[in-house]
Amino acid sequence: MTVRCRFAPAPSGSLHVGNVRSALFSWLWARHNDGVFILRVEDTDASRVTEEAFRGVLDDLRWLGLDWDEGPEVGGPHGPYRQSERAQLYREKVQELLAGGHAYRCYCTEAELEQRKQAAMARGEAPGYDGHCRALADTQITSYEAEGRSSVVRFRMPDTEQVVDDLVKGEVRWAPGELRDFVLARRDGSPVFLLAVAVDDLLMGVTHVVRGDDLLASAPRNARVIEALGGTPPVYAHVPQVLGPDRRPLSKRHGSTSVRSFRELGYLPEALVNYLALLGWSPGDDREVLSVRDMIEAFDLARVSSNPAAFDTEKLTWLNNRYIQSLADDDLAARCVHFLVEAGVGVEPEVLRDAMPLVKERMKTLTESVELLRFLFSDDIAPNEKAGGILEKAPAGYLKEAAAALDASPAWDTETITATLDGLAAGAGLNRTKAWQPIRAAVTGSNVSPPLPESLALLGKERTVARMRAAAG
Repeated sequence: MTVRCRFAPAPSGSLHVGNVRSALFSWLWARHNDGVFILRVEDTDASRVTEEAFRGVLDDLRWLGLDWDEGPEVGGPHGPYRQSERAQLYREKVQELLAGGHAYRCYCTEAELEQRKQAAMARGEAPGYDGHCRALADTQITSYEAEGRSSVVRFRMPDTEQVVDDLVKGEVRWAPGELRDFVLARRDGSPVFLLAVAVDDLLMGVTHVVRGDDLLASAPRNARVIEALGGTPPVYAHVPQVLGPDRRPLSKRHGSTSVRSFRELGYLPEALVNYLALLGWSPGDDREVLSVRDMIEAFDLARVSSNPAAFDTEKLTWLNNRYIQSLADDDLAARCVHFLVEAGVGVEPEVLRDAMPLVKERMKTLTESVELLRFLFSDDIAPNEKAGGILEKAPAGYLKEAAAALDASPAWDTETITATLDGLAAGAGLNRTKAWQPIRAAVTGSNVSPPLPESLALLGKERTVARMRAAAG
Protein backbone atom coordinates (compact mmCIF):
# COMPACT_ATOMS: atom_id res chain seq x y z
CA MET A 1 0.00 0.00 0.00
CA THR A 2 1.28 3.44 -0.93
CA VAL A 3 1.16 5.85 1.99
CA ARG A 4 -0.84 8.94 1.02
CA CYS A 5 -0.82 11.88 3.43
CA ARG A 6 -2.39 15.31 3.09
CA PHE A 7 -2.29 18.82 4.46
CA ALA A 8 -5.55 20.74 4.11
CA PRO A 9 -5.23 24.36 5.29
CA ALA A 10 -7.99 26.96 5.23
CA PRO A 11 -6.08 29.97 3.84
CA SER A 12 -7.12 32.98 5.88
CA GLY A 13 -3.60 34.33 6.45
CA SER A 14 -0.01 33.19 6.79
CA LEU A 15 0.24 29.66 8.17
CA HIS A 16 0.34 29.33 11.97
CA VAL A 17 3.38 27.41 13.20
CA GLY A 18 1.07 24.91 14.90
CA ASN A 19 -0.55 24.07 11.56
CA VAL A 20 2.87 23.95 9.93
CA ARG A 21 4.04 21.38 12.47
CA SER A 22 1.07 19.16 11.53
CA ALA A 23 1.93 19.66 7.86
CA LEU A 24 5.57 18.84 8.54
CA PHE A 25 4.75 15.62 10.40
CA SER A 26 2.43 14.59 7.56
CA TRP A 27 5.11 15.45 4.96
CA LEU A 28 7.82 13.58 6.87
CA TRP A 29 5.62 10.48 7.20
CA ALA A 30 4.92 10.48 3.47
CA ARG A 31 8.60 10.97 2.61
CA HIS A 32 9.75 8.37 5.17
CA ASN A 33 7.48 5.80 3.53
CA ASP A 34 8.26 6.84 -0.08
CA GLY A 35 4.63 7.89 -0.27
CA VAL A 36 2.62 10.79 -1.64
CA PHE A 37 2.04 14.16 0.00
CA ILE A 38 -1.13 15.98 -1.08
CA LEU A 39 -1.88 19.67 -0.64
CA ARG A 40 -5.62 20.30 -0.49
CA VAL A 41 -7.09 23.74 0.14
CA GLU A 42 -10.22 24.13 2.24
CA ASP A 43 -11.47 27.39 0.77
CA THR A 44 -15.24 27.02 0.88
CA ASP A 45 -15.68 29.90 3.37
CA ALA A 46 -15.61 32.85 0.97
CA SER A 47 -15.86 35.34 3.86
CA ARG A 48 -12.43 34.29 5.18
CA VAL A 49 -10.49 33.12 2.16
CA THR A 50 -8.80 35.44 -0.32
CA GLU A 51 -6.69 34.70 -3.36
CA GLU A 52 -3.82 36.51 -1.65
CA ALA A 53 -4.09 34.21 1.36
CA PHE A 54 -4.21 31.17 -0.93
CA ARG A 55 -1.00 32.29 -2.67
CA GLY A 56 0.50 32.96 0.75
CA VAL A 57 -0.05 29.35 1.81
CA LEU A 58 1.76 28.08 -1.29
CA ASP A 59 4.59 30.55 -0.71
CA ASP A 60 4.94 29.59 2.97
CA LEU A 61 5.17 25.88 2.16
CA ARG A 62 7.64 26.41 -0.67
CA TRP A 63 9.82 28.63 1.53
CA LEU A 64 9.87 25.87 4.16
CA GLY A 65 10.79 23.29 1.53
CA LEU A 66 7.59 21.25 2.01
CA ASP A 67 6.89 20.27 -1.58
CA TRP A 68 3.72 18.45 -2.60
CA ASP A 69 3.19 15.66 -5.13
CA GLU A 70 -0.46 16.46 -5.81
CA GLY A 71 -2.28 19.75 -5.37
CA PRO A 72 -2.57 23.31 -6.67
CA GLU A 73 -0.14 24.24 -9.46
CA VAL A 74 1.07 20.62 -9.51
CA GLY A 75 -2.09 18.76 -10.48
CA GLY A 76 -2.72 15.07 -9.99
CA PRO A 77 -5.25 12.35 -10.70
CA HIS A 78 -7.70 13.35 -7.95
CA GLY A 79 -8.17 17.05 -8.60
CA PRO A 80 -9.35 19.67 -8.38
CA TYR A 81 -7.52 20.28 -5.10
CA ARG A 82 -9.44 23.35 -3.96
CA GLN A 83 -12.71 22.58 -2.21
CA SER A 84 -14.33 25.61 -3.83
CA GLU A 85 -13.97 23.77 -7.16
CA ARG A 86 -15.44 20.46 -5.90
CA ALA A 87 -19.04 21.50 -5.15
CA GLN A 88 -20.59 19.09 -7.66
CA LEU A 89 -18.71 16.14 -6.13
CA TYR A 90 -20.09 17.00 -2.69
CA ARG A 91 -23.64 17.32 -3.99
CA GLU A 92 -23.38 13.89 -5.61
CA LYS A 93 -22.15 12.29 -2.40
CA VAL A 94 -24.93 13.92 -0.36
CA GLN A 95 -27.48 12.38 -2.73
CA GLU A 96 -25.74 9.03 -2.43
CA LEU A 97 -25.93 9.19 1.37
CA LEU A 98 -29.60 10.18 1.27
CA ALA A 99 -30.43 7.38 -1.13
CA GLY A 100 -28.61 4.85 1.03
CA GLY A 101 -30.46 5.88 4.19
CA HIS A 102 -27.26 7.16 5.82
CA ALA A 103 -28.52 10.74 5.82
CA TYR A 104 -31.84 12.57 6.08
CA ARG A 105 -33.30 16.01 5.68
CA CYS A 106 -33.79 18.05 8.83
CA TYR A 107 -36.44 20.80 8.72
CA CYS A 108 -35.91 22.17 12.23
CA THR A 109 -35.61 25.94 12.39
CA GLU A 110 -32.80 27.61 14.31
CA ALA A 111 -35.33 28.82 16.88
CA GLU A 112 -36.67 25.30 17.41
CA LEU A 113 -33.17 23.88 17.78
CA GLU A 114 -32.25 26.53 20.34
CA GLN A 115 -35.48 25.98 22.28
CA ARG A 116 -34.90 22.22 22.52
CA LYS A 117 -31.26 22.78 23.42
CA GLN A 118 -32.21 25.02 26.34
CA ALA A 119 -34.84 22.53 27.50
CA ALA A 120 -32.29 19.71 27.43
CA MET A 121 -29.80 21.73 29.44
CA ALA A 122 -32.52 22.58 31.96
CA ARG A 123 -33.07 18.84 32.42
CA GLY A 124 -29.33 18.39 32.99
CA GLU A 125 -28.79 16.69 29.65
CA ALA A 126 -25.89 17.32 27.30
CA PRO A 127 -26.76 19.68 24.43
CA GLY A 128 -26.85 18.27 20.92
CA TYR A 129 -29.26 17.39 18.15
CA ASP A 130 -32.11 15.26 19.53
CA GLY A 131 -32.97 13.38 16.34
CA HIS A 132 -36.31 15.15 15.85
CA CYS A 133 -36.30 14.66 12.07
CA ARG A 134 -34.56 11.28 12.04
CA ALA A 135 -37.68 9.28 11.23
CA LEU A 136 -40.24 11.76 9.92
CA ALA A 137 -43.39 10.37 8.33
CA ASP A 138 -43.94 11.32 4.70
CA THR A 139 -46.96 13.38 5.76
CA GLN A 140 -44.84 15.45 8.14
CA ILE A 141 -42.21 16.02 5.45
CA THR A 142 -44.96 17.13 3.06
CA SER A 143 -46.34 19.47 5.70
CA TYR A 144 -42.97 21.05 6.41
CA GLU A 145 -42.30 21.58 2.72
CA ALA A 146 -45.76 23.06 2.24
CA GLU A 147 -44.87 25.60 4.93
CA GLY A 148 -41.88 26.57 2.80
CA ARG A 149 -39.35 25.25 5.28
CA SER A 150 -35.86 24.72 3.97
CA SER A 151 -33.76 21.81 5.18
CA VAL A 152 -30.23 20.83 6.03
CA VAL A 153 -28.95 17.32 5.46
CA ARG A 154 -27.84 15.40 8.55
CA PHE A 155 -25.75 12.25 8.81
CA ARG A 156 -27.31 9.37 10.73
CA MET A 157 -24.64 8.45 13.32
CA PRO A 158 -24.82 4.80 14.44
CA ASP A 159 -26.22 4.37 17.97
CA THR A 160 -23.15 2.43 19.06
CA GLU A 161 -19.87 3.10 20.82
CA GLN A 162 -17.42 4.90 18.55
CA VAL A 163 -13.73 3.96 18.67
CA VAL A 164 -10.71 5.54 17.00
CA ASP A 165 -7.32 3.83 17.26
CA ASP A 166 -5.16 6.93 16.97
CA LEU A 167 -1.42 6.64 16.32
CA VAL A 168 -0.69 9.42 18.81
CA LYS A 169 -3.59 9.37 21.27
CA GLY A 170 -4.04 5.60 21.38
CA GLU A 171 -7.52 4.12 21.59
CA VAL A 172 -10.17 6.81 22.04
CA ARG A 173 -13.80 5.91 22.79
CA TRP A 174 -17.12 7.76 22.69
CA ALA A 175 -20.15 6.29 24.43
CA PRO A 176 -23.27 5.34 22.42
CA GLY A 177 -25.26 8.47 21.61
CA GLU A 178 -22.45 10.83 22.65
CA LEU A 179 -21.79 11.85 19.04
CA ARG A 180 -25.12 13.13 17.69
CA ASP A 181 -26.35 13.32 14.11
CA PHE A 182 -24.51 16.18 12.44
CA VAL A 183 -25.06 18.47 9.47
CA LEU A 184 -23.50 17.48 6.15
CA ALA A 185 -24.96 20.19 3.91
CA ARG A 186 -26.36 23.61 4.77
CA ARG A 187 -29.78 24.89 3.71
CA ASP A 188 -28.27 26.33 0.54
CA GLY A 189 -26.75 22.95 -0.31
CA SER A 190 -23.16 23.96 0.45
CA PRO A 191 -21.06 21.32 2.23
CA VAL A 192 -19.84 21.63 5.80
CA PHE A 193 -16.34 20.67 6.90
CA LEU A 194 -17.31 17.18 8.09
CA LEU A 195 -18.67 16.22 4.68
CA ALA A 196 -16.03 17.82 2.48
CA VAL A 197 -13.13 16.38 4.47
CA ALA A 198 -14.54 12.87 4.42
CA VAL A 199 -15.38 12.96 0.71
CA ASP A 200 -11.97 14.37 -0.19
CA ASP A 201 -10.06 11.85 1.94
CA LEU A 202 -12.08 9.05 0.31
CA LEU A 203 -11.75 10.18 -3.30
CA MET A 204 -8.08 11.13 -2.93
CA GLY A 205 -7.19 7.77 -1.39
CA VAL A 206 -5.73 9.29 1.78
CA THR A 207 -4.28 6.58 4.03
CA HIS A 208 -3.02 8.71 6.94
CA VAL A 209 -4.44 11.92 8.39
CA VAL A 210 -2.08 13.91 10.61
CA ARG A 211 -3.74 16.96 12.18
CA GLY A 212 -4.28 18.83 15.44
CA ASP A 213 -6.06 17.14 18.31
CA ASP A 214 -8.68 19.89 18.34
CA LEU A 215 -10.21 17.83 15.50
CA LEU A 216 -10.10 14.51 17.35
CA ALA A 217 -13.90 14.34 17.77
CA SER A 218 -14.26 14.77 14.00
CA ALA A 219 -12.40 11.50 13.35
CA PRO A 220 -15.26 9.05 14.10
CA ARG A 221 -17.66 11.27 12.18
CA ASN A 222 -15.34 11.42 9.17
CA ALA A 223 -14.78 7.68 9.39
CA ARG A 224 -18.49 6.82 9.46
CA VAL A 225 -19.19 9.01 6.41
CA ILE A 226 -16.37 7.34 4.49
CA GLU A 227 -17.69 3.88 5.42
CA ALA A 228 -21.22 4.87 4.40
CA LEU A 229 -19.82 5.80 1.00
CA GLY A 230 -18.18 2.39 0.67
CA GLY A 231 -14.65 3.35 1.62
CA THR A 232 -12.07 2.48 4.27
CA PRO A 233 -11.24 5.30 6.72
CA PRO A 234 -7.65 6.48 6.92
CA VAL A 235 -5.42 5.96 9.93
CA TYR A 236 -5.57 9.01 12.19
CA ALA A 237 -2.76 10.71 14.11
CA HIS A 238 -3.94 13.68 16.15
CA VAL A 239 -1.01 15.73 17.42
CA PRO A 240 -1.35 17.90 20.54
CA GLN A 241 -1.52 21.66 20.38
CA VAL A 242 1.51 23.93 20.42
CA LEU A 243 1.48 26.05 23.57
CA GLY A 244 3.05 29.33 24.57
CA PRO A 245 5.44 29.73 27.54
CA ASP A 246 2.38 30.20 29.79
CA ARG A 247 1.09 26.77 28.72
CA ARG A 248 -1.88 28.32 26.92
CA PRO A 249 -2.47 27.69 23.18
CA LEU A 250 0.08 29.61 21.13
CA SER A 251 -1.48 32.80 19.79
CA LYS A 252 -0.63 36.36 18.82
CA ARG A 253 -0.46 37.38 22.47
CA HIS A 254 2.76 35.34 22.66
CA GLY A 255 4.37 37.28 19.79
CA SER A 256 5.21 35.82 16.40
CA THR A 257 3.15 32.76 15.48
CA SER A 258 3.05 32.71 11.67
CA VAL A 259 5.54 31.53 9.09
CA ARG A 260 5.56 34.98 7.49
CA SER A 261 6.45 36.73 10.75
CA PHE A 262 9.38 34.42 11.45
CA ARG A 263 10.52 34.83 7.86
CA GLU A 264 10.39 38.62 8.17
CA LEU A 265 12.32 38.44 11.45
CA GLY A 266 15.19 36.74 9.67
CA TYR A 267 14.81 33.11 10.69
CA LEU A 268 16.03 30.49 8.24
CA PRO A 269 13.53 27.95 6.90
CA GLU A 270 15.95 25.14 7.75
CA ALA A 271 16.03 26.25 11.39
CA LEU A 272 12.26 26.64 11.67
CA VAL A 273 11.62 23.20 10.13
CA ASN A 274 14.25 21.58 12.39
CA TYR A 275 12.77 23.24 15.47
CA LEU A 276 9.15 22.35 14.65
CA ALA A 277 10.11 18.74 13.93
CA LEU A 278 11.51 18.38 17.45
CA LEU A 279 8.46 20.05 19.01
CA GLY A 280 6.77 16.92 20.28
CA TRP A 281 8.83 14.37 18.34
CA SER A 282 12.22 12.83 19.07
CA PRO A 283 14.50 10.87 16.75
CA GLY A 284 15.31 8.61 19.70
CA ASP A 285 18.59 10.25 20.67
CA ASP A 286 19.81 13.65 21.88
CA ARG A 287 20.44 15.24 18.48
CA GLU A 288 19.16 18.80 18.19
CA VAL A 289 20.42 19.76 14.74
CA LEU A 290 18.93 17.53 12.07
CA SER A 291 19.07 17.82 8.30
CA VAL A 292 15.91 17.16 6.34
CA ARG A 293 17.41 13.86 5.23
CA ASP A 294 18.03 12.93 8.89
CA MET A 295 14.45 13.80 9.78
CA ILE A 296 12.98 11.76 6.94
CA GLU A 297 15.06 8.71 7.84
CA ALA A 298 14.25 8.85 11.55
CA PHE A 299 10.64 10.05 11.56
CA ASP A 300 8.02 7.79 13.09
CA LEU A 301 4.52 8.87 14.12
CA ALA A 302 4.77 6.39 17.00
CA ARG A 303 7.43 8.65 18.54
CA VAL A 304 5.20 11.75 18.55
CA SER A 305 4.30 12.69 22.11
CA SER A 306 0.65 12.86 23.11
CA ASN A 307 1.46 15.76 25.47
CA PRO A 308 1.34 19.42 24.35
CA ALA A 309 4.68 21.06 23.55
CA ALA A 310 5.63 24.63 24.47
CA PHE A 311 7.07 26.89 21.77
CA ASP A 312 10.41 28.33 22.95
CA THR A 313 11.52 31.28 20.82
CA GLU A 314 14.90 31.40 22.57
CA LYS A 315 15.60 27.80 21.59
CA LEU A 316 14.56 28.53 18.00
CA THR A 317 16.86 31.57 17.96
CA TRP A 318 19.77 29.48 19.25
CA LEU A 319 19.13 26.91 16.55
CA ASN A 320 18.86 29.65 13.93
CA ASN A 321 22.33 30.87 14.85
CA ARG A 322 23.67 27.34 14.48
CA TYR A 323 22.27 27.19 10.96
CA ILE A 324 23.60 30.66 10.11
CA GLN A 325 27.08 29.53 11.18
CA SER A 326 26.81 26.45 8.97
CA LEU A 327 26.01 28.38 5.77
CA ALA A 328 28.65 29.03 3.14
CA ASP A 329 29.64 32.70 3.00
CA ASP A 330 28.15 33.22 -0.46
CA ASP A 331 24.86 31.67 0.61
CA LEU A 332 24.63 33.67 3.83
CA ALA A 333 25.47 36.91 2.01
CA ALA A 334 22.74 36.27 -0.55
CA ARG A 335 20.19 35.73 2.23
CA CYS A 336 21.20 38.98 3.97
CA VAL A 337 20.74 41.13 0.86
CA HIS A 338 16.93 41.30 1.21
CA PHE A 339 17.10 42.62 4.78
CA LEU A 340 19.80 45.19 4.00
CA VAL A 341 17.94 46.49 0.94
CA GLU A 342 14.66 46.62 2.90
CA ALA A 343 16.44 48.82 5.44
CA GLY A 344 17.61 51.15 2.68
CA VAL A 345 21.20 49.93 2.71
CA GLY A 346 22.83 49.48 -0.69
CA VAL A 347 25.31 46.60 -0.76
CA GLU A 348 28.52 45.77 -2.56
CA PRO A 349 28.32 42.00 -3.11
CA GLU A 350 32.05 41.33 -2.75
CA VAL A 351 32.35 43.33 0.48
CA LEU A 352 29.21 41.71 1.86
CA ARG A 353 30.55 38.26 1.13
CA ASP A 354 33.90 39.08 2.77
CA ALA A 355 32.06 40.32 5.87
CA MET A 356 30.23 37.06 6.47
CA PRO A 357 33.01 35.30 8.43
CA LEU A 358 33.08 38.31 10.77
CA VAL A 359 29.38 38.23 11.69
CA LYS A 360 28.04 34.70 11.31
CA GLU A 361 28.92 33.59 14.84
CA ARG A 362 27.23 36.56 16.50
CA MET A 363 24.28 36.96 14.11
CA LYS A 364 21.21 35.26 15.61
CA THR A 365 18.82 36.29 12.83
CA LEU A 366 19.33 37.73 9.37
CA THR A 367 17.76 41.03 10.39
CA GLU A 368 20.76 41.65 12.64
CA SER A 369 22.91 41.98 9.52
CA VAL A 370 21.53 45.50 9.11
CA GLU A 371 22.95 46.93 12.33
CA LEU A 372 26.10 44.83 12.17
CA LEU A 373 27.01 45.77 8.60
CA ARG A 374 25.33 49.08 7.81
CA PHE A 375 28.60 50.96 8.45
CA LEU A 376 30.28 49.16 5.54
CA PHE A 377 27.82 50.46 2.97
CA SER A 378 26.68 53.84 4.28
CA ASP A 379 28.69 56.85 5.40
CA ASP A 380 25.65 58.27 7.17
CA ILE A 381 26.77 56.96 10.54
CA ALA A 382 25.10 58.60 13.50
CA PRO A 383 26.33 57.13 16.80
CA ASN A 384 23.71 55.29 18.83
CA GLU A 385 23.21 56.22 22.48
CA LYS A 386 25.90 53.93 23.87
CA ALA A 387 28.38 54.85 21.12
CA GLY A 388 27.75 58.54 21.83
CA GLY A 389 28.55 57.98 25.50
CA ILE A 390 31.79 56.21 24.61
CA LEU A 391 32.88 59.06 22.33
CA GLU A 392 32.18 61.64 25.06
CA LYS A 393 34.41 59.76 27.49
CA ALA A 394 37.28 59.20 25.03
CA PRO A 395 40.64 60.70 26.21
CA ALA A 396 41.27 64.15 24.75
CA GLY A 397 43.05 64.00 21.42
CA TYR A 398 42.96 60.19 21.34
CA LEU A 399 40.81 59.84 18.21
CA LYS A 400 42.85 62.49 16.37
CA GLU A 401 46.07 60.66 17.25
CA ALA A 402 44.55 57.30 16.25
CA ALA A 403 43.39 58.71 12.90
CA ALA A 404 46.90 60.02 12.19
CA ALA A 405 48.52 56.70 13.11
CA LEU A 406 46.17 54.69 10.92
CA ASP A 407 46.55 57.17 8.06
CA ALA A 408 50.31 56.68 8.24
CA SER A 409 50.02 52.89 8.29
CA PRO A 410 52.29 51.42 5.59
CA ALA A 411 49.77 48.68 4.72
CA TRP A 412 46.05 48.14 5.14
CA ASP A 413 45.47 44.59 6.30
CA THR A 414 44.20 43.01 9.48
CA GLU A 415 47.64 42.29 10.94
CA THR A 416 49.00 45.80 10.34
CA ILE A 417 45.82 47.45 11.63
CA THR A 418 45.90 45.30 14.79
CA ALA A 419 49.53 46.21 15.45
CA THR A 420 48.77 49.92 14.98
CA LEU A 421 45.76 49.81 17.30
CA ASP A 422 47.72 47.93 19.97
CA GLY A 423 50.52 50.48 19.72
CA LEU A 424 48.01 53.29 20.26
CA ALA A 425 46.58 51.50 23.31
CA ALA A 426 50.01 51.02 24.85
CA GLY A 427 50.93 54.65 24.24
CA ALA A 428 47.72 55.84 25.94
CA GLY A 429 48.09 53.42 28.83
CA LEU A 430 44.79 51.72 28.01
CA ASN A 431 43.82 48.08 27.70
CA ARG A 432 42.59 46.89 24.33
CA THR A 433 38.89 47.12 25.23
CA LYS A 434 39.03 50.73 26.40
CA ALA A 435 41.38 51.76 23.60
CA TRP A 436 39.34 50.19 20.80
CA GLN A 437 35.86 51.24 21.97
CA PRO A 438 36.11 54.90 20.88
CA ILE A 439 37.46 53.87 17.47
CA ARG A 440 34.63 51.37 17.01
CA ALA A 441 32.06 53.99 18.01
CA ALA A 442 33.54 56.57 15.63
CA VAL A 443 33.78 54.24 12.65
CA THR A 444 30.61 52.12 13.00
CA GLY A 445 28.33 54.40 15.04
CA SER A 446 27.72 51.51 17.41
CA ASN A 447 29.16 49.99 20.55
CA VAL A 448 28.83 46.57 18.91
CA SER A 449 30.36 45.54 15.59
CA PRO A 450 32.22 42.73 13.90
CA PRO A 451 35.88 42.37 15.03
CA LEU A 452 37.42 45.84 14.75
CA PRO A 453 40.63 45.28 12.73
CA GLU A 454 38.77 43.15 10.16
CA SER A 455 35.99 45.75 9.98
CA LEU A 456 38.46 48.55 9.29
CA ALA A 457 40.23 46.45 6.68
CA LEU A 458 36.95 45.96 4.82
CA LEU A 459 35.92 49.58 5.19
CA GLY A 460 39.17 50.90 3.72
CA LYS A 461 41.73 53.37 5.00
CA GLU A 462 40.22 56.51 3.49
CA ARG A 463 36.73 56.02 4.93
CA THR A 464 38.06 54.83 8.29
CA VAL A 465 40.33 57.86 8.78
CA ALA A 466 37.67 60.29 7.55
CA ARG A 467 35.11 58.99 10.09
CA MET A 468 37.59 59.14 12.95
CA ARG A 469 38.60 62.71 12.14
CA ALA A 470 34.93 63.70 11.87
CA ALA A 471 34.27 62.22 15.31
CA ALA A 472 37.39 63.87 16.74
CA GLY A 473 36.43 67.25 15.32
